[in-house]
Amino acid sequence: MAHALNPEMAPNVASAIAHGRRLLSDAPALAAQQAREILSSSPRNAEAYRLLGAALRLTGDEEGANEAELAAVAEAKRDPELMRAGAALAENDLPTAELILRPILKRRPTDVAAIRMMAELAARVGRRADSENLLRRAIELAPGWAAPRANLANLLNRMHRSAEALAELDKISAPEGMDADGQRSLRAAVLIELGGYEEAISLYRQVLGRHPHQPRIWMSLGHILKTVGELQEGIAAYRRALSIAPGLGEAWWSLANLKTVRFTNEDIAAMRSALESDDLAEEDRLQLHFALGKALEERRDDSDAFANYEEGNRIRATQMLYDPKLITEHVDQSISLFTRDFMDSHRQAGFDAPDPIFVIGMPRAGSTLIEQILASHSAVEGTSELHDIIVLSHRLAKDGRRYLKSLVGLSNAELRALGREYLDRTRVMRRTDRPLFIDKMPANWSHLGFIRLILPRARIIDARRHPLACGFSNFKQHYARGQGFSYSLETIGHHYSEYVRLMAHFDSVSPGAVHRVIHEDLVANSEAEIRRLLDYLELPFEEACLRAHETKRAVRTPSSEQVRRPITSEGLDQWRRFEAWLGPLKEALGAVLDAYPEAPASFSQR
Repeated sequence: MAHALNPEMAPNVASAIAHGRRLLSDAPALAAQQAREILSSSPRNAEAYRLLGAALRLTGDEEGANEAELAAVAEAKRDPELMRAGAALAENDLPTAELILRPILKRRPTDVAAIRMMAELAARVGRRADSENLLRRAIELAPGWAAPRANLANLLNRMHRSAEALAELDKISAPEGMDADGQRSLRAAVLIELGGYEEAISLYRQVLGRHPHQPRIWMSLGHILKTVGELQEGIAAYRRALSIAPGLGEAWWSLANLKTVRFTNEDIAAMRSALESDDLAEEDRLQLHFALGKALEERRDDSDAFANYEEGNRIRATQMLYDPKLITEHVDQSISLFTRDFMDSHRQAGFDAPDPIFVIGMPRAGSTLIEQILASHSAVEGTSELHDIIVLSHRLAKDGRRYLKSLVGLSNAELRALGREYLDRTRVMRRTDRPLFIDKMPANWSHLGFIRLILPRARIIDARRHPLACGFSNFKQHYARGQGFSYSLETIGHHYSEYVRLMAHFDSVSPGAVHRVIHEDLVANSEAEIRRLLDYLELPFEEACLRAHETKRAVRTPSSEQVRRPITSEGLDQWRRFEAWLGPLKEALGAVLDAYPEAPASFSQR
């Protein structure tokens, strides 16, 4: 018969714990007794607490198990090795952290504090799947510890799985003090991704009501107030953040990114002063350069403005490690796969739903204006830039970038299932019963063939803008994430050319499938272009589409304030003041620039 082993009978505590582990499956109550006996003589033994937690959970004592598991975490944090690993993570010395953590996890595979640290490390180096698995293991081992569940929610949100993230947050019992405010802030960030703007605003205000000296929370509040159209309150929130942290580059750039804020002499002096600081973080520095560039452009100090844009782009480019050959390879593979015969042979594939309207193209090409116009129609709901097509394509990829090869072997039923899944995934973003909705993710141009396969009745609108206007607009825009091509004039021109090349291919193999809106034509002849757009969508004309700036809705893109004003030609030729510096962009565009608004004839000769 199994029996608990008195610590005095064991050669050492380690063997006593090992014996307790062996008791777990058949005699968890005895394993718990064993753990308590070990703790009576070794009260700070994290392994003994882990054993006790596991045993109590098996006996059904959830409260006792949670208490033991949290005690194990508290004791593990005192471990000198884990403290060194934590210090390495804090300094972003990931190789050192990994060298410390791997042996610990080999010796103690149930050490949830070490597992959580390894999950953090995996997330930082881009191994998100590994990070997710590790966090789920930590939650399994210590379900009462809120930290790994909050980390998992944050990770899922960054992976554009926000509904899952919110479900994880719902499982956390609200703690007291700062932990509660940290979870409120995280919940607000998740709600923003799901369109729950009012609740997110309320959560941020709750946090700031208790702890008002948090510049990043003020900044986050500014972001969401701007999104819902509360411009003056948003500006005030950004200014409050800067009053606490004058060198906070993101707050300066957020003001600049509103496009409607005019910086004062004092603002320019404050930005220059912040840039002179030796201890300014690189992220703050690059965003200050973008913001100062915008401020100087307003003053028509074009040379200094361009120099600041150039420096901001230089810093950001070193962080992105962008390889332009990858988009060329992707376009080549798309053209080879999506031939006229291939598209014709898959006419019956995919999910037969007419709901989605995809607005695609280069960023800063007028897609937000098109979305605002369409969202003003009674049959169309505007959502935001949805990541679901990208998420589905990544799931099909075998090595992270060659998902196109996976499409060849998919059956019609599998393609239909993917189309249905897209609609299921995006339903969480729907707030009305309007029959059509917009997915305004510009980068979906590179997934056009995939969209056509899984959603053959989806409507596709290509927003196109003059390549020099679009290119320069991207060059002076700092994006929160992604858009690695946009940080040099050469790669912007190359990316624009590849986009035009793929669009020209689909115009050839699937004539009429894509409706193109030339931004300059939309500005010059708004009503005619809007009527043409609605005809393509088979929707009746509605006057509200001509007054899209009056439509009240959340807009999250950099053009949020511009689309809340009547359509104007202001900004169409702004790039001309900077033409002297745009030589690399012109050279990279080549024939695409000469042929605009058409594609070069050579792109269709295949």
